[in-house]
Amino acid sequence: MKDMHSIRLRVNGRHHELTVEARRTLADMLRHDLGYTGTHLGCEHGICGACTVIIDGQPARACLVFGVQADGASVLTVEGLADGEALSDLQQAFSDHHALQCGFCTPGFLMLIEAYLAEAGADAGELAEPQARELVASNLCRCTGYQGIVEAVVATARARRGRGG
Repeated sequence: MKDMHSIRLRVNGRHHELTVEARRTLADMLRHDLGYTGTHLGCEHGICGACTVIIDGQPARACLVFGVQADGASVLTVEGLADGEALSDLQQAFSDHHALQCGFCTPGFLMLIEAYLAEAGADAGELAEPQARELVASNLCRCTGYQGIVEAVVATARARRGRGG
């Protein structure tokens, strides 16, 4: 018999109630049970960062979190960044700076960077290339060489500073 649990959570502002197996990861729950397929699974060991989501304001590797641990939480996935058809400023910066190629790792980078910029607030505008490079070093990309990603991070941080956070 499976160890099933009823949980409630909010994903990208939408409330969900579902019953999940205790051992089901948040990544699998988001993708397979709720249809948020932007959360990608790469290594399933927490190393690559492709599954990064924001849980209650903090970035987390969704492959290392059980779905039941998200009971009562607010989760933001890459699908929650855009405003309808309009890309977020960070997503647009990725496009403008050629920070994506195959796109597999992109959602994880976007969520990691979004969490950092939100937490840093106005101080994020001071972010220089070395700090941006250190920030994105926790996620893996095999296509871009990271330069475009770093440029997109710095440009978004500066633009948000200019808008007051």
